[in-house]
Amino acid sequence: MGPSFGNATFQSKITETADIFVGVCYMVFGICSVCGNSILLYVSYKKKSLLKPAEYLIINLAISDLGMTLTLYPLAVTSSLSHRWLYGKQICLFYAFCGVLFGICSLSTLTLLSTVCCLKICFPAYGNRFKREHGQILIACAWTYAAVFASSPLAHWGEYGAEPYGTACCIDWHSANVNAMAMSYTLVLFVFCFVLPCGVIVTSYSLILVTVKESRKAVEQHVSVPARMSSVQTITIKLSVAVCIGFFAAWSPYAIIAMWAVFGSIDKIPPLAFAVPAVFAKSSTLYNPVIYLLLKPNFRKTIAKDFTVLQQLLTRSWFSVKASQNYRSTMSTTQRTFKGKTESSCNSLPIVEECSYFSHEKCSDSFECFQSYPKCCQGSLSDMECPPQETVSLESNLHAKVRQTNKKSVKVVVSGGKSTEIDSLEIALEAVPVCRTSTDL
Repeated sequence: MGPSFGNATFQSKITETADIFVGVCYMVFGICSVCGNSILLYVSYKKKSLLKPAEYLIINLAISDLGMTLTLYPLAVTSSLSHRWLYGKQICLFYAFCGVLFGICSLSTLTLLSTVCCLKICFPAYGNRFKREHGQILIACAWTYAAVFASSPLAHWGEYGAEPYGTACCIDWHSANVNAMAMSYTLVLFVFCFVLPCGVIVTSYSLILVTVKESRKAVEQHVSVPARMSSVQTITIKLSVAVCIGFFAAWSPYAIIAMWAVFGSIDKIPPLAFAVPAVFAKSSTLYNPVIYLLLKPNFRKTIAKDFTVLQQLLTRSWFSVKASQNYRSTMSTTQRTFKGKTESSCNSLPIVEECSYFSHEKCSDSFECFQSYPKCCQGSLSDMECPPQETVSLESNLHAKVRQTNKKSVKVVVSGGKSTEIDSLEIALEAVPVCRTSTDL
C-alpha cells in the first residue's frame, strides 16, 4: 500500500485562523531556533580547544535542531499561511523524512547525553574514561539509529503521508490505523523512540539528583568548599529538571495522539488535535539551545564576553557617528551665524570708522585673533542697502605676541565684490613668516 496522496489530502482541514496561528508560531520558533542554535555552535567553535567529550553531544544536538529548522519551517510556515500544502507529494515525502530523521536524532542525542552525565556524576570510575573518540562513536550511532527509522517508510515498512490537518507531512496515521505493517512500524517507533528514551532520561537524571543530594549532605560536613559544591549542584539540578520538562512538553502530546490514532477511531479525532501536538514537537528545536546556553556556565561566560566586546564596538561607533553629526551641525550653524552677522553689520554700519577692532594683545594665537575679527566691513554688498562701489577691499593687520620661535601668523584679506548675479564675500588666509618679536604685517 503506497502513500495516500490526493488533491483533497493537501487541503487544510482546520480553520484559516488556526492555520495563521500555527504559521505564526512556526515563524517565531524558526527565528528563535536559528538564532539559538547558531549561537550555540558559535560558542562551541570559540571554545573548541576546551570542549569536553560530552559537549560534542550538545553540538550534535544543535546541528540536528538546526537541520530540522532549516528543512521544515520554511515549508510549514508558507503552507500554513496559504491554508494548504503547496509543494506536492515528492516534497511531502522529503518533509516527512527530514522530520523523522532530525526528530529521532535529537531524541537519541538527548538520551545519550543524559546517560553520559549520569556516568560522570554517579559512576565517575566509568565516566572519567569517556573520551572524545567515544563521543564521536555515540554521535554516529545516534544518526544511524535515526536514519533506520526515517528510511523504513520509504522501504514500505510504515508509510509517509499528509498530516490529518492538511498543511504538513509525517507518518500516515490513516494507514497505521488500518494496515498491519504500518501499525507495527508505529508501535516500534513509539516504544524505541519515545518510551525507551523517556525511561533512560528519567532514570539518568533521577540518579543524578539522588547523587547530588547525597553529596550535598557530605559537603555540609566540610567548611572549606561548600560554596563551590553548592553552585555545581544547583546548576546540575536546574539542567536536569529543565531537560526533563522540555522533553515531556515537546514529545508527550505527539506520542499520545499517535497512539490514539493507531488504536482508536482516527475519524473521530479532530484535525486540530494533530496540529497542536505538532507545534509542541517542533518547539523542541527552540528549548534545547536555550537550556544549555542559559544553564551551562562556560557557555554563558563566552557569550557574555563576546557580547560585551560587541556592545563596546557598537557604543564606539555610535559615539563616532554622533560626534560627526554634531561637528557638521556646529559648522553649519557657525557659517550661518557668521554670514548673518556680516550682512547685519554691513547694513547697519556702512562706515569704516564706526567699526571697533580687537587689539592683538588680547590674543595668544593668530587663529584666535581671526576668531575675534571685527564683525563689520566697509561698504555694502547690495545695491539696495549700501552705496554702489565696484570693488571694496579691507586689509586688517592682526598682531600676536610670539611666545615660541615656531609661531606663525596669518594675514586675512576680506574682499567683497559686486556682481550682476550674486554678492560674494571672500576670505583669504595666507601664512607668512614672522620675526622673533611682534611686528606689524
